[in-house]
Amino acid sequence: MPRSPLSLSLLSLILAGGLSACAQHPAKPLGPPVSLADELVMATVWMQSSGEYAALSHQAFNLARMNLDRALSAPANGQQRRPAIIVDVDETVLDNSPYEAWLIAQSENYASDSWHQWVEKASAVPIPGAKAFLDYAASRGVEVFYVTNRRDSETEATLRNLQQVGFPDADSEHFLPRNDSSDKTARRQRVAQSHWVVLLMGDNLGDFSAGFDRDTAAARRAAVNAQADAFGSRYIVLPNPAYGDWEEAIYGGDWSLSDEQKSRARRNHLEVWGGPATR
Repeated sequence: MPRSPLSLSLLSLILAGGLSACAQHPAKPLGPPVSLADELVMATVWMQSSGEYAALSHQAFNLARMNLDRALSAPANGQQRRPAIIVDVDETVLDNSPYEAWLIAQSENYASDSWHQWVEKASAVPIPGAKAFLDYAASRGVEVFYVTNRRDSETEATLRNLQQVGFPDADSEHFLPRNDSSDKTARRQRVAQSHWVVLLMGDNLGDFSAGFDRDTAAARRAAVNAQADAFGSRYIVLPNPAYGDWEEAIYGGDWSLSDEQKSRARRNHLEVWGGPATR
């Protein structure tokens, strides 16, 4: 049946009103996809720019020096082995924050291929205070062992980097990379068989003992609290808010989570203030 002019007019008004309503209340756009690289910004810029980060690094190495002096000046008590210290490499004596900054700039997540290319450049600089402390330890007759979870295939490039910045004992005898397991226990024990290990330095709890490798963040913190006296004496921790096993614990040990799931897990671990009281 043909439509009358009145009906057409009414239809036009209805359609116009509907279109106007759509224009006034557009559909809510989808948010941008989660970028874990963006969440690295504050940690990375703090490590690269803040005086506080440099201060904490110097503080750690100054404390290590005091503990080293105390240990070396104590009675021998039958100790015949040569003294040594064990240090991690990444974010303990070498600064990889330019790699983290590259991830941010490229909106990329960590990947073994890009990391390997960074390692091959051998351009990491010393953490503030690292060179002075390691040189001092060597001057006291203390050997430095680099126990790292860089791969065995990255040994040549890493030694080149350590040598370029002038670190002592930067040779294959004192460099213990990862082979099959990320657990450093066997490598630490290998050093302890022939040397008196005075102290250990690292940015990750696994640099000190596998006993800290717990499934949850709460369990890791409880394990630390149970050995509180070891920190600042035998164990010296360097600050690293960018990455570490603490992050894996937040994910329940599951690195295969999507970026969105990881971001949500991070936020779920925040202890949130209830906000201002309302009247």
